[in-house]
Amino acid sequence: QVQLVESGGGFVQTGGSLRLSCAASGSIFNINQMSWHRQAPGKQRELVAAVSSSGPTTYADSVKGRFTISRDNAKNTVYLQMNTLKPEDTAVYYCNAVITPTWGRRNAYWGQGTQVTVSS
Repeated sequence: QVQLVESGGGFVQTGGSLRLSCAASGSIFNINQMSWHRQAPGKQRELVAAVSSSGPTTYADSVKGRFTISRDNAKNTVYLQMNTLKPEDTAVYYCNAVITPTWGRRNAYWGQGTQVTVSS
């Protein structure tokens, strides 16, 4: 079965940086959009950044200029470089990928989530 495995979360001070990684594994025919979402306590999950299979990216206004999403198609991996972190960036970050398995139908898959905590 297709799985997404995330890494890179942790604790950081205001102004610091983290890089999140999310690798898709399993029998994969194709990966379309890959994206990062986050959910803070008591808040709705929100889109942070997305990257298409061909490269174009989109960002939430709150992270523009600070975060960069990228992907390595050969490794089935998406990254989120987070710079100049703020306390309001504190959340659980989730990886999402639209994947067609080799022997299945296209579907959206989620990672397990990784905690990012930014101290003031």
